[in-house]
Amino acid sequence: MEQKGEGWLTFAAIMLVVAGVGNFMWGIGAVVRKALFEKKLLFAHLTFWGIVFMVLGALLAIAGVALISRAQWARIFGIIWCSLSIIFYLMVIGAFPVWSVIVIAIDILIIYALAVYGAPETE
Repeated sequence: MEQKGEGWLTFAAIMLVVAGVGNFMWGIGAVVRKALFEKKLLFAHLTFWGIVFMVLGALLAIAGVALISRAQWARIFGIIWCSLSIIFYLMVIGAFPVWSVIVIAIDILIIYALAVYGAPETE
């Protein structure tokens, strides 16, 4: 029997895995092909950011898989990550307006799914 919000939670889990894989691939690209990226970084070296994104990407993918089994740490991690993602994309919306709006909308949907339907069932 399907529980209320099961589809929303599946959507959130899949999107976390997709975001994790995307971030991991971006991290590999930053480490391997530095010429593809802008050199104007807030701080640290591009290799540092590449490693950070590979680690975060792996954590996101793991959280997405853990969310399928309704792990509460994955729910909290997903809400925090999507909240930070919204803040980041609000800062770069001038440079990437369409992409930023799409990512922000998806992040809002993930936060909604995790906040409304991700809590453990109480009897």
